[in-house]
Amino acid sequence: MSVRFASKVTALVKNSCCKQTTNFRYRSATTTTADTAGKVSAKATTTATAEAVAAKKSTSNTSSSQSSVPLLNTAIAATLGIATVAVSATIVESTTAADVPPFDPSGDRFDQSSFKGRFCKMMLACDPRLLTYTEDETRRAKEMVDDYKNLIQSVPADASTGMSDTDIHHALWEALRISSASLHPDTGDTIPQPFRMSGYVPFNGPFCVAMVASTSTPALLFWSWLNQSQNALVNYYNRNASSEMTNETLLKSYSAAVFSALSVAFGLATVIQKKFDAQKAKQLMRWVAFPSAVVASSLNCYIVRSPEITSGVPLVNANGEDVAPGKTSKIAATNGVNSTTASRALLQAPVYFLPPLLMGSIPLLKNAIMRNPAISVPMTTYLVLVSFGLGLPATVAIFPQMAEIDVKDVEEEFCGLTGKDGLPYQKYYYNKGL
Repeated sequence: MSVRFASKVTALVKNSCCKQTTNFRYRSATTTTADTAGKVSAKATTTATAEAVAAKKSTSNTSSSQSSVPLLNTAIAATLGIATVAVSATIVESTTAADVPPFDPSGDRFDQSSFKGRFCKMMLACDPRLLTYTEDETRRAKEMVDDYKNLIQSVPADASTGMSDTDIHHALWEALRISSASLHPDTGDTIPQPFRMSGYVPFNGPFCVAMVASTSTPALLFWSWLNQSQNALVNYYNRNASSEMTNETLLKSYSAAVFSALSVAFGLATVIQKKFDAQKAKQLMRWVAFPSAVVASSLNCYIVRSPEITSGVPLVNANGEDVAPGKTSKIAATNGVNSTTASRALLQAPVYFLPPLLMGSIPLLKNAIMRNPAISVPMTTYLVLVSFGLGLPATVAIFPQMAEIDVKDVEEEFCGLTGKDGLPYQKYYYNKGL
């Protein structure tokens, strides 16, 4: 009995030991597996974290490179843009130099009845090279214009000068262009460079570039304000000193232009940023400058020109002779102010609409920006300045400064008037402005 009991005890002990050994081995294997899995998981987590940090850093660097402005490249692009406009003006001047009419300080060098003539006049008026003349050179040019009759009579007779009759007339037209670009026609005072027609591209152009390139609402509002302030000073320094337009009118037009520009810019920017994701909104923001500039420019023009509606404008015949001296037409003035105000909308297109259109539609430019986002601002700078310098004169040239109106459409007091030939007038003409 004892032997059997001992044998069973021995068997139980062996079984127990085997189970304990097996359990120990199982637990050890399980622990080892868990530790291994933990290490692998930790390693995977570390790797994923490192990759996420690297991706975030890469994205941050890409975003930073896209949002930062390459100042040197942008400055080079601006210089090239201004140079392109200056070279274009030089080509216009040189190609028309041999075909100038006899000099007349009250006339025009180019035929203003044709698009080409109007374009050439505006192109040469906006020539940035005119800013390089000193005040002494400008004053000497003015003296030439004032003494043009004596110069025309004496210079060709002097064979030592080597100048032909065409050369002296061309020199006088150039002297008139140089002096009128810098000196106020009524007061004779020197107009500061930033507020001359020839200063539009180098001084006002950068504001336009900043408006088109702005991708945030505060930046757009700031540059819109500076742009309208610069335009207001241009109007002030180039105002007709003999007219009844007061500083109060200029202040009113400035306030209206600034308020309208900022209101439109803020409203559109807010809508865009609410309805579109950040990337899409950034692309659409470049279009906001166009409608804000259209509204501001048109409203500014109407306020400045609106006194003409009350006073009226004189009507002339085909030869430029006043058909009723001392009388003016309010109907013609109203037509002139309204058409000029409407035309100001189109004048903004070359500056604010054309560059974004080219950059977004031409595959060569679009692909270049996608490959290298850093060239976006320099490219915008060049296109805006060139569009400003070439597109603005071309757009202005579309509208003749002298408009016509049928006799049946004006006041009764102008009906039935006859010309020197005794025939009644069928059409009248008036200066509607630009």
